[in-house]
Amino acid sequence: MIFERRLLTRDRGAGILEKLWQIPWTFVLLLCGVAAVGYVALLSAGGGKPDAYAQKHAIRFGFGLVLMLGIALVDIKLIARFAWVGYLGGVALLVLVLLHGNIGKGAQRWIDIGPVQLQPSELMKIMLVLALAAWFHRASWERIGNPLFLIPPAIAVLVPVGLILKQPNLGTALITCMVGAAVFWAAGMRWWKFAIGIAAVAVAAPIAYDRLHDYQRARITTFLDPESDPLGAGYNIIQSKIALGSGGLWGKGFLQGTQGHLNFLPEKQTDFIFTMIAEEFGLVGAITTLTMLMLVVAFCYVVAFRSRHQFGRLLAIGLGTNYFLYVFVNVAMVTGSIPVGGVPLPLISHGGSAMLTVMLGFGLLLSAYVHRDAEMGPMRE
Repeated sequence: MIFERRLLTRDRGAGILEKLWQIPWTFVLLLCGVAAVGYVALLSAGGGKPDAYAQKHAIRFGFGLVLMLGIALVDIKLIARFAWVGYLGGVALLVLVLLHGNIGKGAQRWIDIGPVQLQPSELMKIMLVLALAAWFHRASWERIGNPLFLIPPAIAVLVPVGLILKQPNLGTALITCMVGAAVFWAAGMRWWKFAIGIAAVAVAAPIAYDRLHDYQRARITTFLDPESDPLGAGYNIIQSKIALGSGGLWGKGFLQGTQGHLNFLPEKQTDFIFTMIAEEFGLVGAITTLTMLMLVVAFCYVVAFRSRHQFGRLLAIGLGTNYFLYVFVNVAMVTGSIPVGGVPLPLISHGGSAMLTVMLGFGLLLSAYVHRDAEMGPMRE
């Protein structure tokens, strides 16, 4: 009996070591490189003082790295089994925000959990991807073609989107909706159903515009004509464009950016961190940063292609789409390509909720990679 117990313990230990060996450490190093870019940018945003932003960023990333590697070792079958529990927990947190959340900058988006201030809408995107992957992963092509089968997952998308809009947080709500749509598409939903959804959005857009808050309408107006209010609503994007253009090819140098350090550039440590990188390190630094971020996205889709089960494929596509939208919306926002919204640059911007949820998502991604050959059960007709 004692010998058998020792043997089982040894096998469990060997299993953990085998999983650690299968973790793509090149990808882990890539994440460390992206976080290092964020550390340097935040060090500059803090005037060269690590305790302003950079030190907290490093601590959060270190904690997130341990969390990611821990989740990577969890069996993907166990993750799939409890996916809907995580979804319900995310919805509960969104409801809690509306009832008892902290109000900041005109929106009610945060709740305090001990010493941590959490933004549940960021966590909800990860939980939504998990739930949708669990719903679709054993469904046959014929079952996905049945409109009745698509009603529960559609409701699962609309419920958090509605709760996030109530905060209000239009940008995150739209990203959540697009992430859900990406999982629907990857699961095999017919194109004509997407066309119906797009047509419904187009019809509802004028009605939705009338229900926007004044500051949200101002963002759209400013996007179309920033110079219409250069000292008010258009100030942020005008200063951002000046900083982007003044960096040139090689940049002004570390701690030499005038727009950021003379406080012309607002929110330089969060939403406009990419602008600081472009101003101080130029076009070369900006393109290098974007290349690293796109390599992270590419790895997500590599995991999707290499996974032998549908749950891993859908999970990787959903997480990759979420990360890509983070990057796309933030960069498009600071370059004036879309209206300004509160979306951070993942692993680079200052902020705990985005860092925690992104690293949680990467932990799930690595679990899908490590267990890419797992048997997830027969397909349901």
